[in-house]
Amino acid sequence: MQHNSYYQECLFYLHNYGTNLAIISFYMRHDCMREALLHLLNKESPPDVFIEGIFIPSYKSGKLHMLENLLETIDPGLESWGVYLIAACKHLQKKNYYHILYELQQFMKDQVRAAMTCIRFFTEKAKSYTELKERQKWLLKVKDHLKIYLQEVSRSSGRKKIACSFRKKMSAPDVSRHINTVELQMEVTKFLHRCEKSGTLFVGDLPVPTLFGNNQMKIEVACKVMLEGKNIEEGFGIAFRILQDFQLDVAAIYNKVARQLVKQQNYSEIRQLIKCIKESGAADKNDGDNVILSCLKEFDSIPAEELDNLIQDMDSDENKVSK
Repeated sequence: MQHNSYYQECLFYLHNYGTNLAIISFYMRHDCMREALLHLLNKESPPDVFIEGIFIPSYKSGKLHMLENLLETIDPGLESWGVYLIAACKHLQKKNYYHILYELQQFMKDQVRAAMTCIRFFTEKAKSYTELKERQKWLLKVKDHLKIYLQEVSRSSGRKKIACSFRKKMSAPDVSRHINTVELQMEVTKFLHRCEKSGTLFVGDLPVPTLFGNNQMKIEVACKVMLEGKNIEEGFGIAFRILQDFQLDVAAIYNKVARQLVKQQNYSEIRQLIKCIKESGAADKNDGDNVILSCLKEFDSIPAEELDNLIQDMDSDENKVSK
């Protein structure tokens, strides 16, 4: 094709009068992807030329692997392509083409971003913990990506190496924390999935909260774990780890759970909650009393006998007298 006089004539015209995008598009139409890529590099064309002229036509025609192979052949370290690859990732994200994005991130060996995409696959629009249980494979992939990243960081730490400009970086302690969150989420999923199966947990239409959300969502998960088991004690251990790991407002969460138990008229479980708080070993002296005081302030409908039992559970005589 390159020797065809018509082809050469067109190319001559484009090189003299056409834009870089027009030249690159011409190469792509004639299956000359390598030439298109080399032209892009030689002219230092902006990322949008790569996206429009090369990347979109490649994935739309099923030639993404061919593109990846050529990128690697021209520059095995991919550094020359960094700005273009990041632009491609942003393009795919904007289009919600997350499976292509994940494939590209793996090609880029961008372990941290690939892990983030896996988290999205795990959480996206999940309406139940049963659904999340079926997606656990994505959490295993998150762990794999992060562990590979830690190995790579460890291997390169002793060597003088040019910093890679386009792969996302994260400190080793942060990566370890993320791995810990993944493992904790796996426990949460397993526990709440079991609650769903036993019928103690209501399944609604809203996406279920996970530990990958903001603090408000994490609080929701901690409360759910405590409230949805057979009893408070069953889920307290997992909830306590959530509170500790994310340094959440412990007192506010205990109070929230206790108030919910009052609404359910489940007074014995309030006492169980206080027992768990005291036995956790991390409670402030007044945490248990504060839970009871919170309940008493908010509800005046607690039966006298239950009220008396709760007051007797207080540690502070001063609080008992004031009630």
